[in-house]
Amino acid sequence: MFDIVPFARRSSGIQKYNNLFDLEGIFEGFFNDRHFPSLYKNSAQMKVDVKENENEFILEAELPGIKKEDVNLQIDDDRLTISVQKNEQTEEEKDNYIRRERNYSSMTRSFVIPNVETDNVNAKFENGLLFITLPKKQEKAIKGKQIEID
Repeated sequence: MFDIVPFARRSSGIQKYNNLFDLEGIFEGFFNDRHFPSLYKNSAQMKVDVKENENEFILEAELPGIKKEDVNLQIDDDRLTISVQKNEQTEEEKDNYIRRERNYSSMTRSFVIPNVETDNVNAKFENGLLFITLPKKQEKAIKGKQIEID
């Protein structure tokens, strides 16, 4: 059974609007990141695939253009958080002008991981892909015991 649940900040239901004349609110709700991720201003969302086999879960996060040093993985209270912070600065001096550009971006995804052995989690980063292996907790077999009645 699938046990890893992405932690969502928004409700997935359709919002009700009490004021029909609030066009800005209606459009803001319609053009949110669930429907049009490229139009939403906070659309820096990493794509994560989750696979499951008999012994483990495997998460594959797409992080193109990100270096391994910019990725942070943390587990707190059965929640796995993948966060990325990228900071770039470009300076160019030529003739009479100076060009200086800065770019800062961050992404975060969290997953609730109840039934995972957190001490044995492994991660590997290759060619912009982050692979996280989450071993499942082994269920202990409950041994039965016959009780004599006096």
